[in-house]
Amino acid sequence: MAELLKNLYSREYINLLTDTLVSVEQTFNKEEFTSTLFNSHWEQKELKQRMRFIAMHLHVYLPKEYKKAISILKKTFELFPSGFGLENTIFQDYVEVYGKNDFNTSLSALECFTINSTSEFAIRQFILAYPQKTMLQMQKWAKHENHQIRRLASEGCRPRLPWAIALQDFIKDPQEVIKIIEILLDDESIYVRKSVANSLNDISKDNPNIIKTLVPQWFKENKKREWLLKHACRTLLKKSDIDTLELFGFHDSKHIHLHNFQIDETVAMGEKVNFSFKLESTKTLGKLRVEFVVSFLRKNNTYNKKVFHLAQGVYKSNSKEFSKYYSFKPISTRSYYAGTQEVSIQVNGRVLATQQFFLSD
Repeated sequence: MAELLKNLYSREYINLLTDTLVSVEQTFNKEEFTSTLFNSHWEQKELKQRMRFIAMHLHVYLPKEYKKAISILKKTFELFPSGFGLENTIFQDYVEVYGKNDFNTSLSALECFTINSTSEFAIRQFILAYPQKTMLQMQKWAKHENHQIRRLASEGCRPRLPWAIALQDFIKDPQEVIKIIEILLDDESIYVRKSVANSLNDISKDNPNIIKTLVPQWFKENKKREWLLKHACRTLLKKSDIDTLELFGFHDSKHIHLHNFQIDETVAMGEKVNFSFKLESTKTLGKLRVEFVVSFLRKNNTYNKKVFHLAQGVYKSNSKEFSKYYSFKPISTRSYYAGTQEVSIQVNGRVLATQQFFLSD
């Protein structure tokens, strides 16, 4: 069984944290901090609860003057060994909880703390409290020499960042986000460009017409942006948006026919359903985006459709065989219910065939 994320905050990590703190500030009471941190409620706390509890606990044992506490934390962070990106978000959380009344000190701290970690969650509280000032700073960060700080500029203002509070003003009007994106569109770092694509995909969910206007313009300016822009449009592509499919060369697939669609008739909960099929055409298949759609049975006997990528490329032959599976291994983000389910195959947004199978307990 995989280790629980909350256990990243182990006694070993806390020992490393407190040892480093003591090397910076000798008056820090390591023993008392540790003994009171691991109280009777510690085991019941989940990841974010532990993160917040550690940050609040630090506040008790650090100097009450915010600037002085941040100075100690920055030195501690800079001395910390690499490899603790997620765990070290306690530093950003401290800023989020205690730093909103000192904008300049806090933004400087978040710039420091995002290196080999991420300040993408904490910065959102400052966007909410100081929207204009924070977004101006984000534009400066977008031009920073360090790619991790440039990524913070993009990732921090994503309208629908996972695990974070949604930025409702940017969901309604993403123009301030687009200013950041335009700076980073051709960034040399794939780490930054992935963030740009994710931010654009967020925008496409609420403002598809904005994306459908901007992406063709950006693509026309520079064909090297194809991967980024296609990734940015993945929600539109999964929805089989005709304009977006055409933009990336996934043209009408009426010349393609599907044959020999085979699928397991029954699959047990926790196992895989296997399926295969063949695509044929009287001419070359051409540029294809092949997806499979699973219609999952819900508890209320309705169905929830999810689109999954299967293959993509330019096929110069007039036939191609495909095989794939979907695993019903339990996951935290989806519940499975026994009964009849469906798998559909779609090519360039057009459904070519559907088969049913039975999921048993």
